[in-house]
Formats: sequence, structure tokens, C-alpha cells
Amino acid sequence: MSLVQVSKEGRIATITIDRQKYLNALNAEVIMELRSAFIQLDDIAVAIITGAGDKAFVAGADIASMSEMNPLQARAFVELGQGLMQTIEASPFITIAAVNGFALGGGLELAISCDLIYASENAKLALPETNLGIIPGFGGTVRLSQKIGMHRAMEMILQGRTITAIEAKAIGLVLDVLPQADLLPKVKELAQKLSKKGLMSMLAARRLVRANASVEMEKAFLLERETFATLFATGEPQEGMKAFMEKREAKFPWPSV
Repeated sequence: MSLVQVSKEGRIATITIDRQKYLNALNAEVIMELRSAFIQLDDIAVAIITGAGDKAFVAGADIASMSEMNPLQARAFVELGQGLMQTIEASPFITIAAVNGFALGGGLELAISCDLIYASENAKLALPETNLGIIPGFGGTVRLSQKIGMHRAMEMILQGRTITAIEAKAIGLVLDVLPQADLLPKVKELAQKLSKKGLMSMLAARRLVRANASVEMEKAFLLERETFATLFATGEPQEGMKAFMEKREAKFPWPSV
């Protein structure tokens, strides 16, 4: 059974991550299916990405699958995740994230790789990786700063604090907050309006906006990947994720100087 559902209506595609038992968390299989879905889409102007159910957009990467990784496996995993986000960012159509619940870790990184982000009233957003002894690895340290500025991004990443949709709107992370039942219909209504515009001009405008905000971006992504992988040699990721799964406070090893 596919973990990613794709439906098309005219020049609009809706991509739904359907792994509800795990709050739509991203594992390697989901990431590959998502990337394949985006690559195979054609003859559309707008793609909407959302999560199945009413609890989660994407509640992060799959911690159980990450907890046993060594540095080489960690690097391969973040390369996979960054590849997905870069595929979305470079897609030949406009992308909208309809955040219908938890958007944590990789879920928030997925949302901020899209051109536009709208959220439901019950949405909760965070980059909580430092609570687990890791860092955002799917582009979060790069894109979040571009979305909300360095100091706000630093606050979210260092604290790992979950914020509400209203807070996210106040800092410019999401564009609008809507009732859960209205989120997808309103986003589809916006997508219909965009689909009637000139696609080439919209893509050109997107390219310029991003280019002006992303000088040396590839170098930044490389640094994020290497830092993420290197952390897996410290013992912090293993303890942080084990503590999370065991529902206890983490006891991180003190670094030797």
C-alpha cells in the first residue's frame, strides 16, 4: 500500500502523506515515495502537500529508525531528506503546504521547503531535534532563518519548543491560520486562482526571490549534513532518541575536551 496518495484536479495536484498510525512520520520509504511523486507530476501549476487525518501534517522523521544509525547511515539519511526538500523547492510548479496538525522536525522542514504555508488552528510546529541530541538535517538550519530571521530561528532550534499556529503566524512562519475543516478547501481555492496565472512568470519570480535569499545555499546544506552525521559519533543522538522512546528525561554524556 502506497504511503503517499496523489490526486489531480485540473492543473492542481494534492499530495497526501498517509501513515496515520505513525502520525505521518518520515522514514526512508516515505521520503522516496514523496520524491518520486513530485518528480512524476506533470502538466500542473500548483501542488498541495498535506497529511492524512486530522492530527498530523508530518510529526517529524521516524525516530525509531534513526536511533540505531551510525554516522555513515545518518549522513545517507539526511542526504535523502535534503534531496526531497530540494526536489520540492526546484519543482516546475508552485507548492503549498497545508499544515493540518503536528509539523515537527522533518515535518516542519517539509513545510518550509514549499513556497507557501497555511495552517489549521490545531497545528503545532517545532524543530525539536536538540531535545534528542541531534540537529535539523533536512535543510531546517538553512531555510528557517530565511523564513523568520536568524534570531527567531535560533530560538526555535535551541529551545526545541513547540509553538501554536497563531504564534507561527505572528513570526511569519505561516501565512494564515484556518479552522481545520476550512484549511484544505481554502488552500484549494487559492491554488485555483494561482493555476490561472502565467506559470512561467510565477516560477521566474520564485527563482529570483529565492536566489536573493540563498547565496552559498548549497555550501550551507553540505555543512548541515556533515554536522548531523558527525553528531552520531558523540553518543548524544543515541541517548536522546532512546530517552524519547522510553518516555524519560535524557541524560546526555558530558563532552570530553
